[in-house]
Amino acid sequence: MKIIRTSRAMTSWSERLRRDGVIIGFVPTMGALHDGHRALIRAARLRCDALVVSIFVNPTQFGPREDLTRYPRPIAKDRALCREEGVDVCFEPTAEVMYPEGFQTVVTVPEIARRWEGEARPHHFPGVATVVTKLFGMVRPHLALFGQKDYQQAALVRQLVKDLNLGVAIEVRPTVREADGLAMSSRNVYLNAEERMIAPWLSRALQAGKQAIEEGLKDGKAIERSMLKAIEQAPAIHVEYLALCDPDSLEPLTRVVHRAVILGAILIGSIRLIDNLLVTVPGKMRRARG
Repeated sequence: MKIIRTSRAMTSWSERLRRDGVIIGFVPTMGALHDGHRALIRAARLRCDALVVSIFVNPTQFGPREDLTRYPRPIAKDRALCREEGVDVCFEPTAEVMYPEGFQTVVTVPEIARRWEGEARPHHFPGVATVVTKLFGMVRPHLALFGQKDYQQAALVRQLVKDLNLGVAIEVRPTVREADGLAMSSRNVYLNAEERMIAPWLSRALQAGKQAIEEGLKDGKAIERSMLKAIEQAPAIHVEYLALCDPDSLEPLTRVVHRAVILGAILIGSIRLIDNLLVTVPGKMRRARG
């Protein structure tokens, strides 16, 4: 596995392969890799001839009181996982490479970033949109894979690629979960033993919303109340939002007709967790297939 740290070297490697007709896949990460990342890497490995994984803890997507300084950076373990999975290049740019002196441009996607994570973390999505645009320019992939766990982020990237004609195919892969339903996340390492036992209540609340829809409930507020009722039994959880949304626009739904995405964010102490579920109204899928 090759380790590349500069923009020029990364682009040179990619352009050489592209001239030879090699299909390049890309999995952008902030490191602290887990089995969710492994699933993305394996899916990309099957789809592409050459595979790049980036490891870059992006400072511009962290707010002033967020966890940039303590974000986990187990680089040796991350490289080992990449080698095990047959990654061709581990791209490890520094902040100076990504944001050199005089850097000024910020990419924004206003509408899709307006609610939910965009409201809770106003610094986050401009940082994500900017770093993804830069990484695509440096890596020059044909295909990039993202996890559904960060649903709004994946929607933002799709909009970004469409609006700016970036020429990268985006594939979003299902969330990988622990046995008790907790969505895998690099931030799960922050949870102490007691907090870890509480954390799966978020996925249980989302499942309660999904079950309500599958049982025929269509009113958006009623579905949200069913989720709040499910999670209010859990100790020490502060709910930031449990929302029923259109899966494309992420606008709130007053009524479920065909499909919906359920988004959730909670705080357990100082640890913030997010999750989501996609739901199709029973019968709609069968009719669509027919």
